[in-house]
Formats: sequence, C-alpha cells, structure tokens
Amino acid sequence: MDESWLIPYADILTLLLALFIVLFASSKIDAQKFEQISQSFDGALNGGSGVLEHEASVEQYGDIVQFPSPAEVEEAEEMTLEEDYEALGQLEEKITGFIEEKGLSSKIQTEMTGKGLVLKITEGVLYASGSADITEGSRAVAKEISNLLVTDPPRKVFIEGHTDNVPATSAEFPSNWELSSARAINFMKILLENDELDPKKFSATGYAEYHPVAPNDTAQGKAKNRRVEVLISPYEE
Repeated sequence: MDESWLIPYADILTLLLALFIVLFASSKIDAQKFEQISQSFDGALNGGSGVLEHEASVEQYGDIVQFPSPAEVEEAEEMTLEEDYEALGQLEEKITGFIEEKGLSSKIQTEMTGKGLVLKITEGVLYASGSADITEGSRAVAKEISNLLVTDPPRKVFIEGHTDNVPATSAEFPSNWELSSARAINFMKILLENDELDPKKFSATGYAEYHPVAPNDTAQGKAKNRRVEVLISPYEE
C-alpha cells in the first residue's frame, strides 16, 4: 500500500502545531521578537520558505500586541466607580433640595460615605418616643422619600434602625433589638408601597444602641442616636 500521503499529512500537522505555538507566544510580544520566532520556525520546518517567512502580520496593529494589563483594568473600574459617585452626588442634591423645601434640615441629614449615600432621619420625624409605628403625618414624608429612591437601574437600599442606650422594656419591645428592627422594617414597608421600587433591592436591619453617632450621656446625644438611616449603595458591577 502506498503510504506516501503520510508525509504531507505529518508536515501539515507540524505546521499547525507551530502556528498555534506562535500565536500563543505572540499574545504579548513585540513585532521584532515575533519576526525572529517566525524565521526560526521557517528555517527549522522547510528551509526558510513557507507560510511563516513573510513579515509578521501583527505589525498592522502597531509595534506591540498586548491585552490590557491588570492595572489598566483596575483603573477603568475606578473610573466607573468615580462616575457612579458623581451620580450619587446628583441624587444627594435632589434629596437635599427636598429636605430644604420641607423645612426638615434639622431632622434629616445626608452624608456621602465609602459605602454610599446615607440619609439620616431622626426619631421625631417618623415615630413617637418608644414606638415603631410611623405617625400619620410622617407617611407623606416617607412616600416622597420613596420617590427619590427610584433610580435606573435600581440601587440596593439598606434601612437601618438605631436607638439610644435606654433599655426598651415593653411587652411589644422587650429590648432595643426588637424596637430598632421594627422601626427599620415599618419604614421599609412604607417605602415599598411605591410600585416603582424593587423589593429585591431592599433590606432592613436593627442595630439597637450599638452604633451610636453621639455620646449617650446627654439628652441631645440620645436624640441623635434614635434614628433611621437609609444607605443607598453604588451600583454593583
């Protein structure tokens, strides 16, 4: 049987293997080194003539062929995050405008943090002392806040309840854990009456007295610690 066909078949396989090796090696290599590799393979395989003897085609893309470095990728991500915080800043301006319009500057504050935009609401705006029921007059404020939380795409929103260090001892709230959690949940429920908000993006947590923003040794400090915070997070990648 004539097996002479095996010779060109083996040559083709060898050339294909060489081609893949060159392509892999040239993924991040300059054009001069690519040309040296090309000539080396041409000489070894077929005496300097063949598909690899011509100038490297990668030159048409520039002197160097390379993928973005990890530093470049990280820089692009940082720029995206920076742009996102600019959008959060615009949202903060809208919320601040609402606060000033309603005369609530002493009871609602905004703060930009590393975690996102925080809206701090003192106890008297939403609840009576020792209660987790939102007052009827505060429901309108809560509903207007819910309109401000509508973004495209939706952001994650974390509702956090906080108390001072005076123990809660009622049958309904045997400790500040229950009181702070109930306040966060009840406020979140009012917000989610807005059909434009996605419930999957919301969560509620009670922190009791363990995350104070002021000393609890004065009435003013206690008043600052009795609050609900709304954390509006940056977009997720």
